[in-house]
Amino acid sequence: MKVVILAGGFGTRISEESHLRPKPMIEIGEKPILWHICKYYSAFGFNEFIICCGYKGYMIKEYFSDYYLHRSDVTFDFSNGGRMTVHANVSEPWKVTLVDTGLETQTGGRIKQIAPYVGNERFMLTYGDGVSDVNINELLKQHNESDSIVTLTAIQPGGRFGVLDIEGNNITAFKEKAKEDGGWINGGFMVAEPGLFNYINSDSTILERYPLEKLSEEHKLGVYKHYGFWQCMDTQRDMRNLEIAWANGKAKWKVWDD
Repeated sequence: MKVVILAGGFGTRISEESHLRPKPMIEIGEKPILWHICKYYSAFGFNEFIICCGYKGYMIKEYFSDYYLHRSDVTFDFSNGGRMTVHANVSEPWKVTLVDTGLETQTGGRIKQIAPYVGNERFMLTYGDGVSDVNINELLKQHNESDSIVTLTAIQPGGRFGVLDIEGNNITAFKEKAKEDGGWINGGFMVAEPGLFNYINSDSTILERYPLEKLSEEHKLGVYKHYGFWQCMDTQRDMRNLEIAWANGKAKWKVWDD
C-alpha cells in the first residue's frame, strides 16, 4: 500500500525556518522530519511513498537523489576522474516518487494530482510535518472493517486547532480551524479509498474543507481515536521539543531499530 505525504505547503507558521527550506526538510536530530515519517511507516511495512512537493520541492528531490551522501561514508577519488565510492551504504527498502504538485496548490488539489500514481488502490495519507506513535496496523484494521472512504486519526492536543464531532466510529461534522473547545482534532495519519479523488474538483480544493466536510455529512468519514503521542511542528517551540525528545532518547515515534 502506498503512503501519500503532503509536503508542498509554505510553512508560514514556522517561517523562521521555512524561508530557507520546505517545512518537511526541517531537521530533528540532523534528519528531516520527512525522513522520520518515512521511517515510521516503514517500521509497519509500508515502504512505497508518494511525496506531494511544492514550495522549494527541489530540496526534497535533491535530498533523496543524494540519499547515500547524507547517510553513508563516501570517498571521492579525484585522481581517477572523480570516482565516488560509497562505503557501508545505508539502504532503505523504499520506493519514493516525488511529484511537483505546484506552488499554490491546496491540499486537496495536491492529492488529486497524484491520483495516477496511486491508481485504483487504497492508500495511506498524512502530512509532512507531524509525528506520532499511532498504531498504523490498528488504524488500517478499523478502516478495513468500515465502509468509510476516509478514516483519519483524531487526537486531543489541548491547543489551537479545529474540532471534530464524533458519534461512535464516524465523524458527523468536520469544523476545521474552529475555535478550540478541547475536542478532538484531525491528526493526519489517514487511510483513504480512491473514491476520495471524486470529492476533489480542482487545485484550489482544500482537503480539510469540502472533501472531508462532505464525507462527514455522508457518514463516510471514519475516525480512529489515538490517545498516545502526537506532535506537529508548527512553531520553533514545537521543533525544539521534538529535538529535545530525540536527543534524550525519548522520541516516542522512534519505533524502528537503528
